[in-house]
Amino acid sequence: MAKKVVPEEARRRRRPTRQGVVVTQHLIVETALRMLHEHGRDGLTVRRLGLALGADPSTLYRYFRGIDDLTLAIADELIGRAMHGRRPTGQWRTDLREIGLRIHTAYLAHPEAAVLTASRVSGRANEIAGDETVLGILRSTGLPDADVVRIYQAFVDQALAFAALDAASLALPEAARAADEQVWRATYAELPAETHPNIAALAPLLVARMNDSAYPAALEMLLDSAEASVRRARRDNDPDRTTAP
Repeated sequence: MAKKVVPEEARRRRRPTRQGVVVTQHLIVETALRMLHEHGRDGLTVRRLGLALGADPSTLYRYFRGIDDLTLAIADELIGRAMHGRRPTGQWRTDLREIGLRIHTAYLAHPEAAVLTASRVSGRANEIAGDETVLGILRSTGLPDADVVRIYQAFVDQALAFAALDAASLALPEAARAADEQVWRATYAELPAETHPNIAALAPLLVARMNDSAYPAALEMLLDSAEASVRRARRDNDPDRTTAP
């Protein structure tokens, strides 16, 4: 049976820990993010979390139903950080671009947490607010509802997929990541044109690009497609548009 989660107001009345701090849900999430950075995904356990907080490990269950519930809170925290301080411009493409890049940046700042949470749906406040914002931006273009949902899904999944992919690379041990990056220079750039004409012809460009994230370019491609859909929807809804016989 899942343990009862204590309301936030009751949690605030808790006595300070041995380290002189009052445990809150936010403090647990912050501590978990630090532990993921220092020890990786396997290092995030109830026992270690209790030690890091200077509290009994069972303290976690006053705030979360377990590590998986904490994982969802971490996912929501990353989205909250991505959206914090955002200033909408009223230009739908500009605003979507900024949100996508903000999500990517926020996740890459915590690569272990990104790999752990990018595929999760938390249903929590920051995630819901972010979804509401993106849907509102898309609806402001006049797109049909079906297109709004189609582009919304592609936008969110693309941002999180690239965040997970790029974070997984950053989470590798330094030696492994350096070795992967060197492959483009030491292997691909040395392939002869006689056997690999396409790679050889493009080798300088491949070396220059392939160790960087493709997300900004992929995001622009998605926005180009969305803009084409917006133009088509506006053309179809234009009462003055004449049709060819």
